[in-house]
Amino acid sequence: MSRAAAAINPLALLRRRFQRWWQARLPLSDTLVLTQRNVYILPTGAGWMLALTLAVLLVASINFQLNLGYLLTFLLAGSAVIGMHLCHANLRGLTLHLKAPEPHFMGTSTAFEVQLSSERATPRYGVALAVHGAGRKEPHHWAWTDVPAQGQTSVQVAFRPERRGLHRVPTLTAETRFPLGTFRVWTYWRPAAQVLVYPAPETPAPPLPPGEPRASGTGSALSQGIGEFDGVRAYRRGDPLKLVVWKKAAKSLATGTDDLVSRDAQQAQRHELWLDPARTGLADPEARISRLTAWVLQADRLGLDYGLRLPGAEIAPDSGAAHRRRCLEALALC
Repeated sequence: MSRAAAAINPLALLRRRFQRWWQARLPLSDTLVLTQRNVYILPTGAGWMLALTLAVLLVASINFQLNLGYLLTFLLAGSAVIGMHLCHANLRGLTLHLKAPEPHFMGTSTAFEVQLSSERATPRYGVALAVHGAGRKEPHHWAWTDVPAQGQTSVQVAFRPERRGLHRVPTLTAETRFPLGTFRVWTYWRPAAQVLVYPAPETPAPPLPPGEPRASGTGSALSQGIGEFDGVRAYRRGDPLKLVVWKKAAKSLATGTDDLVSRDAQQAQRHELWLDPARTGLADPEARISRLTAWVLQADRLGLDYGLRLPGAEIAPDSGAAHRRRCLEALALC
């Protein structure tokens, strides 16, 4: 069925509407305790086949008065009933806790760390977690684990968002089919946490734009480019590492020399690096954001002071991990 046909299929529309209504009724919480009220159970395909086999064995035993047939039928039925109880108890009583997700770049998969805790005196086997609602064409990517007795374990659940910005963690599902695989026990969970998705940086990263004269500076012209400072000098012992031009150092090492150069502090004081969408030379808004992201990462890697101008926001020049994170958050949410 094509995507357009699926969009107008009444059953598909009804199914999606029911799923949205039902998921909206689930509470938002980063910690979920599994009880009889939120754990569900149904036979699997193998379970239905076992039920059909038991029915055939029972009819044949009645028809031919086979005592051994009765024995086999009731032994298998009793095993199935015990398996159903063990399967439901394997998930019931677990505590699921979602750790705060770290920001990541668009185009890469992020992994949510979920901690499973059990107070039961026996281990729990074959517990799986995945993102719910991936669609029929994209199968669930299950993360399987065993939970030790009166202990805890962690699993990584992968999620790949399709756009930048702040996203709520998708609905997760946990299930088990232990011990016989004849029953499927599952639950749904809506975490309250949100994950920030940074824009994907442009690759390969273009050169940084030229620096701008400071308002109180004495320079009369722009530098040729922050990534290629004209105001450099030979490295002196005691120079801060942030003043070392690492790009030139890498080129020197590649040619077999170990000459290090540092930025001229006086030259750096006359110019400052501003990252602005107007200086990207691109018309597409998302392409501009991608290039600015690449510039932020490049300037941070070189240890430069840089500022960011965005519509309605301006981040003053600075450096360091906190400044990089602040600029990336502004790019993700602009």
